[in-house]
Amino acid sequence: MIQRILLQQVRSTAVRTAPKPFLAGSLIRSSQYVAQSPRLALSARCYATNGEASKAAEEGAAAPEDAAAKDLEAKNKEIVELKDKYLRSVADYRNLQERTKREIQSAKDFAIQKFAKDLVESVDNLDRALTMVPEEKLSPIEKNEHVNDLISLYDGLKMTEGIMMQTLLKHGLERINPAVEEKFDPNFMEAMFMSPMAGKEDNTVLLTQRKGWKLNGRTMRAAQVGVVRNT
Repeated sequence: MIQRILLQQVRSTAVRTAPKPFLAGSLIRSSQYVAQSPRLALSARCYATNGEASKAAEEGAAAPEDAAAKDLEAKNKEIVELKDKYLRSVADYRNLQERTKREIQSAKDFAIQKFAKDLVESVDNLDRALTMVPEEKLSPIEKNEHVNDLISLYDGLKMTEGIMMQTLLKHGLERINPAVEEKFDPNFMEAMFMSPMAGKEDNTVLLTQRKGWKLNGRTMRAAQVGVVRNT
């Protein structure tokens, strides 16, 4: 009996003094963690290296895209500038065409201006010669040979003047002959004097001293007139 009690005490003491299994397992796991730590560190370094590589790859891919976008923007800007220059060139060319056309037409219309100025002097002299013949001399009560010759000469000169006027009109020359009491127009008339005249409206033609001429609508020589001025 005593031996059995001693045996039980020895076993209980042995059980109390034996190392706990939990501590042994913890040590085993700790040793395994320590053994695996270099692998984890290597994995972490590999992950970091892969992340940097992917980031560099993304930056490298983004750089060509930015360069392409900038190049496209520059090309678009160049296209806009070239289009603007083209439109301006077309507009300048059309303006040049129109201006050249007007200048050519103006040269045609007024090429004879110098010749016309010399010619109208002769026409004016012919008109003065015709106005010098009194009207009563053209229809006398008694006609004789000399009177008939004068009338024939007058009619011939009048016919010549009519033909010349038609020819001049065909080439753009037109006589300016203001009528009495016609409104004064500074575009076609030149006031040589002003005189009061009872019963006449102000700023109207009183007398035509010299007839004027127009060439294709442009005043070549203004008519010289007297103007009524009552006020």
